Amino acid sequence: CRSLHFNEDNGRFVLLAILIILYLLCGAAVFSAIERPSELRAHGRWNGTLLNFSETFNISLQDLNSFLREYEAAIAAGIRADALRPRWDFTGAFYFVGTVVSTIG
Repeated sequence: CRSLHFNEDNGRFVLLAILIILYLLCGAAVFSAIERPSELRAHGRWNGTLLNFSETFNISLQDLNSFLREYEAAIAAGIRADALRPRWDFTGAFYFVGTVVSTIG
């Protein structure tokens, strides 16, 4: 086996990689510490809203959650409730292609 030469350029590269990883880890920790409490409060409010809706309209939480999962799947598939125009008509497709070309090149 060849021995690895650890010259000054390699050392700088490794040091830079370590610093970038540490920077990313610190950023993730700060971001998580700032955003997580707000996410937990929003989740608690949402659960309260679901419970209120369930009790008001006499729907089980299980049925309501099942309906909401189906709704999320429909939204992810591009199905819209207002269906004023199809999502992939010529105008929408042209806009998408323009975005791809201008972003990716």
